[in-house]
Amino acid sequence: MKAVFLDAATFSRQANLPAPDGVSDYQVFDHTANDANLIIERCTDADIIITNKVVLDRRIIEALPKLKLIQLTATGMNNIDQTACQDAGVQLFNVAGYSVNTVPEHTLMMMLSVMRAAKHYHQVATDGTWQADGRFCLLDEPLFDLAGQTLGIIGAGAIGRRVGELAKAFGMSVLYAERRGQTPRDDSYTAFKTVLADSQIISLHCPLTEDTERLINDQTIALMHNKPLIINVARGGVVDGGSIVRALDSGQIFGYASDVFDDEPFAADDPLLSIMNHPRVLYTPHNAWGSLRAQHKLWQILSAQVSQFIDEHQS
Repeated sequence: MKAVFLDAATFSRQANLPAPDGVSDYQVFDHTANDANLIIERCTDADIIITNKVVLDRRIIEALPKLKLIQLTATGMNNIDQTACQDAGVQLFNVAGYSVNTVPEHTLMMMLSVMRAAKHYHQVATDGTWQADGRFCLLDEPLFDLAGQTLGIIGAGAIGRRVGELAKAFGMSVLYAERRGQTPRDDSYTAFKTVLADSQIISLHCPLTEDTERLINDQTIALMHNKPLIINVARGGVVDGGSIVRALDSGQIFGYASDVFDDEPFAADDPLLSIMNHPRVLYTPHNAWGSLRAQHKLWQILSAQVSQFIDEHQS
């Protein structure tokens, strides 16, 4: 079968991405713009499309009669018209379970960086501020320990649970939020509003759904009594950027760290850009998932799925 990989440059150049077993014709493009005509041209003869973030809508799927499988190099499937796949008899696979270390470690990196004002202190240590001051240490921005803090986790899947394990190793208390408006299902969950009210740090790990879209907004931030640091490694749409800016400016929250945004890369008018220089704000370009080890694990899982699909459809 022929497989076309539309956006291989979403992986590190150091990652080894060989053709899965059973693929007889393997065509790789570093980048493919979200242009329907271009996508159709590149995939006309494809049995399998491999992609991370290229948008495949109904028009594209219906224009590719040979297409049998769309294999995503990610867990989220928001860029694919799933109904169109079902109507056309096209299988849709994602990859799960590859990022249970890299995303939690990235989350803790962000947590530590903001609580210890790492961005600020790197700048003043290197821009002449420290030399001009003359003291052996600078402490103009307070440093905060993780030990003794309460971490609220919204999204208690494998990644959220691993974040909780790491947080406990730092001496934090951990609360796992029940879904908004629901009674906690058991003792391991805490009511959503209680998590917002009691946490000094809130970390988002939930999928983007109708229920979670703009979950963090003016109304939910108003329930946060401890002026928390908010960390978003879920999806950009889980947070309302304007609400974050207003909350930071008014002192309702301590800081904001995010690896995900409404548009990636940033749209020029994204309100979150207005606070990018704040000492308690940290952004990374949607790479929490991408340690080299995680990339290799992802490709192993993907290759096994594609090879099994080919075996089943050629037997």
